[in-house]
Amino acid sequence: MAVPSERLGAMFPRLTRVQIDRLRAVGRPRQFAPGELLYERGSTKRTFYVLLEGRVEISSPAREGEERITIHAAGEFTGEVDMISGRQSLVRASALDATAALEIDLADLRHIVQTDAELSELFLRAFALRHAHLVDNTLGGLVLIGSSHSADTLRLRAFLGRNGQPHVYLDVEQDASAEVLLGSFQIGLDEIPVLVCKDRDRALRNPSNAEVTAALGLNPELDDAHVHDVVVVGAGPSGLAAAVYAASEGLDVLVLETSAPGGQAGSSSRIENYLGFPMGISGQDLAGRAFLQAEKFGANLAVARVAVGLACAERQLRITCADGGTVLGRAVVVATGAAYRKLTVPDLGRFEGNGVYYGATHVEAKLCKGEEIAVVGGGNSAGQAAVFLSGIAQHVHLLVRGAGLVDSMSRYLIRRIDESPAITLRPYTQVEALEGDGRLQRVWWRSAKVPEREGRDIRHVFSMTGADANTGWLDGCVALDAQRFVKTGVDLTPEDLETAQWPLKRRPYQFETSLPRVFAVGDVRSGSMKRVASAVGEGSAAVQLVHKVLAE
Repeated sequence: MAVPSERLGAMFPRLTRVQIDRLRAVGRPRQFAPGELLYERGSTKRTFYVLLEGRVEISSPAREGEERITIHAAGEFTGEVDMISGRQSLVRASALDATAALEIDLADLRHIVQTDAELSELFLRAFALRHAHLVDNTLGGLVLIGSSHSADTLRLRAFLGRNGQPHVYLDVEQDASAEVLLGSFQIGLDEIPVLVCKDRDRALRNPSNAEVTAALGLNPELDDAHVHDVVVVGAGPSGLAAAVYAASEGLDVLVLETSAPGGQAGSSSRIENYLGFPMGISGQDLAGRAFLQAEKFGANLAVARVAVGLACAERQLRITCADGGTVLGRAVVVATGAAYRKLTVPDLGRFEGNGVYYGATHVEAKLCKGEEIAVVGGGNSAGQAAVFLSGIAQHVHLLVRGAGLVDSMSRYLIRRIDESPAITLRPYTQVEALEGDGRLQRVWWRSAKVPEREGRDIRHVFSMTGADANTGWLDGCVALDAQRFVKTGVDLTPEDLETAQWPLKRRPYQFETSLPRVFAVGDVRSGSMKRVASAVGEGSAAVQLVHKVLAE
């Protein structure tokens, strides 16, 4: 498989003799015969190898048989991001010749990337580039069969993509091989979407995100009786920041995430006003880097592990999950963010995921190529979506309730929207109705400036207006404001603390809720700035306060 020449050196660097000598202190010598496996695709209990002699082939499943990714030679090393996380390997490694290698355990590899700056940079850059290449160019042993008119198909495509799982997508309306593959498993078209695990010779009929997670081994093995130093609920920018700083300071960290790293920000096509990225960065790329950074320091992330309750009357902080399991923590950081408000139109549920979307990633963008679409909202997320989609769709209608964008959107986005002939800004405008038989086909909206409502043949609406806090799982445990965002620190009134029966002589710390040792950061917190940079700052700052409460 061809790899761009400018990336080859970073993806497959060769260690110097001095670097290899440093690794000998933790490595064990191993010998492999020609054809012998170092590890199989799908394995989790594997080790890291540095080649001293011989050659090792790295391969991945293709539509037919295996496809060679690369051949490692002496001085090179195996592995990619999943080596750090302990997830299932996406590739197979086998010796082509009689091969000598240094074998290094995962725990020792993590110690190296935490303590050896030179090798850490070299390994992590190679791991990240290799993983990105696998996601973009390989099958990964997974085939998703679905329809562009299926909400669950869109859900699974987004879940696999945002969790970095290589797969092939076959649309039953466009690819004849999809029906043939379904037939081999005795599965009808009415049962899609279907996820085929090729190397396991099995198919999952419309699996939940949790079922996909279990099938692919995405989560670490967890002991429900183990008490973590801190449990972070939510892996958006604030939650990932808290995980990075807490883990880097030696705390035992577990992150619970409903879907995928990045939260709402992870669905942003491009963030251009985040410090340190003058060329911009997608929300998914930013989340991926932060996730790798958290794992580098030993944090564990459990995806599709949904928190549904917090036992606030017990001495030990106990989180109940949707799967019936529990998680224990000495401290909790609530970073569950906020969700876009839903359109107040009849029959909205019929079109969600099938014409109405709450994110504008490349998955959704592919559905509306060359079409007329609508984006609803006046904030930065809506502006980023409109600019991104204007390069793919035929035309974008940007609907806002107010007079314009000046009070709610960054100037650079306003300028791009004003200058784009592919975007029409429609102020004082709200969606009134959606129509369609099985999928969205027509949208009706009304402008306060025009007496008659307008209907257009639009099949895709991106709703990014307002935000409702994800605090339903906290009911009765912590004080909330009138909009149900979590109150913290100085915003907690004496009445709030009296109602919560605050047990300590001191007042709550900044970011601490009305329940001791429970903190709230990012968009879920009352009064937060609702910006990626401020969310990262809150997540990192909260860790210093976690240290304080753990020392009490």
